[in-house]
Amino acid sequence: MLVPLHELAGSARAAGRGLGAFNVIHLEHATAFVRAAERAGTAVVLQISQNAVAYHGALEPICVAALAIGRASSAPVAVHLDHAEDTALVAEAVRLGVQSVMYDGSKRPDDENGATTAAMARLCHAAGVDIEAELGEVGGKNGVHDPSARTSPQDAAAFVSDTGVDLLAVAVGSSHAMTTRDAHLDEDLIRAIRAAVDVPLVLHGSSGVSDAGMTAAIAAGMTKINVSTHLNKVFTGTVRSALAEDPALVDSRKWMKPARSAVEDETCRLLRLYAGA
Repeated sequence: MLVPLHELAGSARAAGRGLGAFNVIHLEHATAFVRAAERAGTAVVLQISQNAVAYHGALEPICVAALAIGRASSAPVAVHLDHAEDTALVAEAVRLGVQSVMYDGSKRPDDENGATTAAMARLCHAAGVDIEAELGEVGGKNGVHDPSARTSPQDAAAFVSDTGVDLLAVAVGSSHAMTTRDAHLDEDLIRAIRAAVDVPLVLHGSSGVSDAGMTAAIAAGMTKINVSTHLNKVFTGTVRSALAEDPALVDSRKWMKPARSAVEDETCRLLRLYAGA
């Protein structure tokens, strides 16, 4: 079933649980994530990034597919446009019926980021769509892992008040696209930001955080937990193993199915971890 993101994130925040949000690059991802949520008995967020849209050449096919998979699921599902820097793409996602978008103006000057984010919030809210934004650019987007960026609690509170966003991604020590899980999060800063703002906090770059680090971050106040690279490693590693075991394989289903199953298993484990199960 499709559920607004603010409902899923609000419930998780109130209960001190994490809400898993996983990047959909192709159909196998969406299927694996929803099946995992059904097994774990949790909600899940299916995220489609601007980079994934560029890979497919268009938003509509992968977005409509993700919405159909979410709609048919017994688990609560939100379909989310992630890291959209293109305002026209945000408008298209709203038209297609997503539950939420993440408008990423973090590379803009602060004043411009705030003004554009507020405009996107008005557009989204007019259509009943939730909006996430980022303050304090999380490292790693341009291939450089720099976890030194930090979001000020005071700036976070002002940004939420000025823009009207429903969720806020903050920089607390993680970095995008990490292939090792050794990032060290600033738990004191998470607690301070959690106390300063009244919307759920989002952790980007969660692939670089250990299980213990994620549990601690959720306890400190993180709610929406974004994961992509970690699950891509699981998928690709399983494909490599399947092809190595049988170099004569030509039917893509023969190597995609075990990869999808491996991602489903790991996603189910993560969802249970985030929920404190």
